[in-house]
Amino acid sequence: MKTISIRGLDEETAAKLKDEAKRKNLSVNALVLDLVRRGIGLKPASERRRVYHDLDHLAGSWSQEEAAQFLESIQCFEEVDKELWRETDTSRY
Repeated sequence: MKTISIRGLDEETAAKLKDEAKRKNLSVNALVLDLVRRGIGLKPASERRRVYHDLDHLAGSWSQEEAAQFLESIQCFEEVDKELWRETDTSRY
């Protein structure tokens, strides 16, 4: 990743950038990167990454009993199979 400094940025432009970044819930740097990418005909990073919210309604919806039942049911995944993780001689590879 390269770093570019912008010299000669006037107060009005800096304030507008800051306001726009706040409005879009972005850092000023992320906003400027998106503006530069758009300016040279590329898709902004924010359009290339999708944020999914389709399971948000499930967050925090389990009762304590359901959460305990789930944790109990996945307990077997917490056990380490030491035979699988034993040290092997890798010098022959």
